[in-house]
This record gives sequence, structure tokens and C-alpha cells, in this order.
Amino acid sequence: MELPVKSPDSGGRKYPYRLETRDLSYKLSTKFEDYFRCDFCGGNEGRAAAKFILKGVNCEARPGQVTAIAGPSGAGKTTLLDILAGKIPPCEVSSGEVLVNGKPIDVKVFRRVSGYVTQDDALFPLLTVEETLMYSALLRLPGGRKEAGSRVKELMKELGLEHVAGSRIREGSNNGISGGERRRVSIGVDLVHDPAVILIDEPTSGLDSASALHAVTLLKSMAVNQGKTIVLTIHQPGFRILELFDRIVLLSNGFVVHNGGLNLLEERLKFADHRIPRHVNVLEFAIDVIETLPVQNPGTLSNINREDRKIATPIRFERKLLVYPNSRFDEVLILGQRFCSNIFRTKQLFATRVIQALVAGFILGTIYFNVGNDKGKIALQTQTGFFAFTLTFLLSSTTEGLPIFLQERRILMRETSRGAYRVSSYVLSNTIVFLPFLLMIGILFTSPVYWLVGLRKDTIDGFLYFSLVVWMVLLMANSFVACFSALVPNFIMGNSVIAGLMGSFFLFSGYFIAKDKIPSYWVFMHYLSLFKYPFECFMINEYGGEQGERKCIEIENGECRLYGSSFLRQQDLTDSQKWTNVGVMLGFIVGYRVLGLVILWFRCYKARN
Repeated sequence: MELPVKSPDSGGRKYPYRLETRDLSYKLSTKFEDYFRCDFCGGNEGRAAAKFILKGVNCEARPGQVTAIAGPSGAGKTTLLDILAGKIPPCEVSSGEVLVNGKPIDVKVFRRVSGYVTQDDALFPLLTVEETLMYSALLRLPGGRKEAGSRVKELMKELGLEHVAGSRIREGSNNGISGGERRRVSIGVDLVHDPAVILIDEPTSGLDSASALHAVTLLKSMAVNQGKTIVLTIHQPGFRILELFDRIVLLSNGFVVHNGGLNLLEERLKFADHRIPRHVNVLEFAIDVIETLPVQNPGTLSNINREDRKIATPIRFERKLLVYPNSRFDEVLILGQRFCSNIFRTKQLFATRVIQALVAGFILGTIYFNVGNDKGKIALQTQTGFFAFTLTFLLSSTTEGLPIFLQERRILMRETSRGAYRVSSYVLSNTIVFLPFLLMIGILFTSPVYWLVGLRKDTIDGFLYFSLVVWMVLLMANSFVACFSALVPNFIMGNSVIAGLMGSFFLFSGYFIAKDKIPSYWVFMHYLSLFKYPFECFMINEYGGEQGERKCIEIENGECRLYGSSFLRQQDLTDSQKWTNVGVMLGFIVGYRVLGLVILWFRCYKARN
């Protein structure tokens, strides 16, 4: 295949980057397991039980070349790529080291000059190809929208994505893009800042032969024309793809059985008395007979190509302070715009929530029609039942945002690990975007239901306060879901945890069991309940104030037996709690957001280190 080849250069970049591993070993165990084996299993005997994924790996990747890490399933390909990319930090490596230009890797700095494309495409399905690359450029380039736009146009042309620039990422036939185009978008997201090193896990996975060849040809062109160092993992490439690789690192059970060019691999097979059948490529055959090939001598790499090493030795690889491309304000603005696009295009979150709020408001209003004007014990129970059901509906409906938060979390961790923006900017932008959205949902719900039910009508203040409490309830629930979406591993676990806690909050709210009847060791749940404070606000708004002194809610023999103010005293409620409860709800909103920020920061910090 003809490529637009010219002599390798740095493309305006100061330094090329050469990667190298020396005697690298990695075992699949946690620090707790290491401690347990050392202290309770007798030292070396316990350590022998650990499963080594990589064992004494020596390999290298040079600038201007494509290096392929190959081998059968379970050979350790992805693990080796994760270590080279810094996803697995040096402190977790059992032995050996990773060198960049002859010096030990500094993960934080290396991530800024490299791009790592994982096997699973972490992309927003409802953004277009151009929008996806544009937001990535805005977050990772410091020059503003003009420079980002110029870079995106150049990158789309380079990746062959100009014809699908306006198509959405989502899979399927409904204006979606193909698997090959989706893979190229994933590559583009990590190339938008023009990294010197590109690491890709299975770039041909799930693609047809033509798309796979196009993707690898693109990478080869970048290596040759721009002097990039490209490392990828691959399982069994075809003939034409195999010819594009400059160096192959062949792994078997964590050991290196070959590190070099394709011709050298063919010679090794012949030397081992293997005859390569016709119509079978060298690498495919080598993988089939890999158990018969000898393991590479750990000292081999250090004794070859010494002259090639001299070009990398003088290159400086200094640690720099982590400087973000944009200010915090710009980060919040860019992330907010992206989040708005996702919300308005997610029918389940936007259109469905709007329709749900309107329909639920009208249905509840017709079910409880004019009960606010009824008097008597049954009417009172019906009114409080309406308040309780309203809160149940509002708090339980917000779990619909859980999939969105979980999807965002994957992309957040990937982008923050590359130093694109601060975690706090993400949390702040997310909060700001939901404020007007949930206010709109709250007003759409309260407008019909408040007047149909016949709640207090003496002044507009009652309606405004009721709407404020509904808005605060929606924000509380949204913050609660956002917090636990940062904590749980998946949707099923998150849905179970959130539903369980919401049920507990309802049980301990004081509606089913009075506070003085709750066992002392469970009283704390009463004060942590998200139902308690808005439920009391609804009661105070309806039966408190000056109107409560005159509002009769129970009549017996033509005389008022119970006024609203007396009913509140029976419930140990006072008018002063009207605003203190709002303050508590605001505290819950801020508290859950801050807790979610801490959890996300810890996750991202752990991923970066």
C-alpha cells in the first residue's frame, strides 16, 4: 500500500519520545493481598500464589514507527499497554521500570504529551462527530474557539471524517456513524492536542477488514510523516495490516518471545524448524506455534541497537507543574454547553420529564380535586396523603438521570486523567445546568396541581413557596443521585442503593411512624430523611401563618374543633421552621454535591496516580 511517506520529523515538536521497558513484571494482586500473603502465608510461599501477568518484559517503541503488541488472548497485551500509558502507575509494578527517552517515566507529565485510546469507545452518543472533537479541542487547547475550530477541521480531514461531521455518534442506522468511523472519532479525541505518543488498545476490534486497514494506515501515516511514537495492541492482523508494522512485540503468558521486525520473526520461525504454510501470515502462524518458541533472553534488548539509543539519551524529560489549558470559568462554560446539548437531546431526560411533570400535575390535581377546601378528619388525612405522595413522586422520578451521570463519569475520569480540566469545574457546571432545568420541571408540575387541589389561595405567596419547595426537592434528589452515581460501580447497583435509601427516608419521615415512636437507635434516620423537611414545609405552608389561626380543618356540631395552627402544634411544628427547613434542604443540596465532588476527585486522583 502506498503511503504519503517522507522522512520522519517532529512536526514542529521539540522532542520525539522513545519508550522502553526493562525487566518489567506485573502481578494481579492488591496491596491488601500482598500484606496478607507476607504476614500470614509465610513470605515467599504466599507470593508464589500471586498470578503474574507480565514477567521480565523487555521491549521498546521508537519515534516514527508503529510498534504492535501481539499475542494470544490472556498474553498480557492490554496490561503492558496500560503500564506504558501510565494507567497502571509505576508504584504498582512488581519489578522493572518504564523509561521515556532513557529516564524513568513521570506519569503526570507523560500523560500530557501522549494520547491513550482504550478499546471501549467512551463517547457521548447524542453529540455529532464535529461537536465531539470540538469540545475535546476546547478543553485541551489553550487558544480558544478559533484555534480549536482550525484544529478540528484539520483533524477531520486527516481522519477522513468530513463527510460525517454533522452525524451523531450513536450506533445504529438513525443518523449514526459506522463502527470504523466511531473508532476514528475515538482516536481523534485523543489526537486533538497533537500528542507525540499514541497508545491504542485494539484499534481494529469489531471492524471489518477495510475499516481496520484504513485505521492502521492512518496511524502509519502519522508515524512516518509526523514522527509520532505509536504503540498498539492487536490480536491477529491480516497481511496488509501486518506490513504496516515496524516492530512487533510478541507475548506469550506474560513473557516476550519476540521483539523486533517482521523479517526477524520469520527467520526465528525457520530457525525453530517451522515452515510457514502458504496463505498464512507470519504473525498468525507464530501465535499458533507460540508455545514452541523460546522466551527472549532478558538481557537481549540491552545488548542491541546501542547506537539507536544515543539519539534519545540527551533529550530532557522534565517534570512540570500541572497547568490546565483553560481558566476555571472557561472550563465551566464549555462543560455546561456540552451538558446542555446532552440533556436537550436525551428524550428520556428532557422531553419525557417535561411531559411527565405536566401529566402528573394534571392527574394528581384531578384525583385530589378541591380537597384543600374540604373539612373533617378524612379530608385532613387526604390532604396530608397528597403531600406525601407528591414527595414520593418527585424524589423517585429523579433516578432517571443515573445513566447520564454514569456515562459522564467514564468520560470525566478519562479526560481529567489527561489534565483536560478540573473535577470541581465539572461538578459546578453540572449543578448550574440543572438549576434552570429542574426549576422548569417544578413549575410545570406545581402550576396545575396547586390550583386543582385547592391549596391556600389567600395570597400568591402560598403558591410561590410551594413551588420553591418542589424545586428544592428536585434539586435535593438530583444531588443525591449525582453523589451516589460517583460512588456505585454500575446502574443496577446504583438503582438498588438509591431506591433502598429513598424507601428508608420515606419510612422515617414521620408520616408513617411518629418521631417519638421511632426506636432511639434509628432516630438519626429521621433527621437524615429527605422527606421530613419538605413534608413539614408543605404542612406549615398550608396550615401555618395568620391564615392558620382562622382556617378550620375539622368541624363538629357546627363548631370548629381544630384550627390549622392547633394541628401544627400537635405535630410539633412552628412557623419558624418554614424557612429553617428550606435552609436544611439547601444544606442537603450543597452537602451531597460536595460529597460527590470528593468521591469523584478521589476516583480521578487515583486514576492519575
